[in-house]
Amino acid sequence: MKIADILNREEVTLSFEVFPPKKADGYVAVESAAREIAALRPTFMSITYGAGGGTSQYTLDLATDLHDKYGVEVLPHLTCVSSTRDHVHKMIAAYKERGIENIMALRGDIPKEGRIAFDYTYACELIRDIREQGDFCIGGACYPEGHIECEHKKDDIRHLKEKVDAGCDFLTTQMFFDNNILYNFLYRAREAGITVPVLAGIMPITKPQQLKRSVQMSGTNVPERFRAIVDHFGDNPAGIKQAGIIYASEQIVDLIANGVNHIHVYTMNYPDVAARIRANVSAMLF
Repeated sequence: MKIADILNREEVTLSFEVFPPKKADGYVAVESAAREIAALRPTFMSITYGAGGGTSQYTLDLATDLHDKYGVEVLPHLTCVSSTRDHVHKMIAAYKERGIENIMALRGDIPKEGRIAFDYTYACELIRDIREQGDFCIGGACYPEGHIECEHKKDDIRHLKEKVDAGCDFLTTQMFFDNNILYNFLYRAREAGITVPVLAGIMPITKPQQLKRSVQMSGTNVPERFRAIVDHFGDNPAGIKQAGIIYASEQIVDLIANGVNHIHVYTMNYPDVAARIRANVSAMLF
């Protein structure tokens, strides 16, 4: 089923993201964690794609297993900045062959050693390419606080509109910890004529180093209330985990109460975290 068809219903949805292993010997453990998350019956599961396409086969295999063995709708990622057009076309063909109807189209992060391919520059180019290759439902990324490489928020919204006009069917936000930032972003996006469904990306912080990495990579704003939680419970593994799950759950409750019906949780492959969040908001779903 195409994810956009689900998102366009008047229902609250909860989806989860997992990531594939970097090496073959890690596949069994990752597949086991993903299977436990699939058992929670999310609306769909997204599967990330390693830098430079390094996990492309594992992304494809994990998406296929979740879809065929466990009956979960899947959204495998596909990045382009470090991939040749030939490699991208092979991945699109493989997704089509496996009966996968949804693709998350991303530019991807530029490797530290620099770009290794020059066939694509922006995600909108990949979206057009996917659209030409078959009848896929295409997801894209958006950044409530602005893309870290974009100096002005107006330019960021303009680029987002170009992505949607290229054929993007829905958007998923980067993580954020202040819901007011999302509400402001949604207002600006709608004013710019962006009307596709937007999923709110929620990252439960269960370890202090997760927050540090998140801020370094994306420049995400950390409210003082949340920073105080991390500072206070940072030396208490069980405490920070529980506090992070509670904070994420409260974010989700507030989002749903304010009409944001589609929630996407970055699980970091932790089934227990996904399960506890699912339990905290279960009466609000579907």
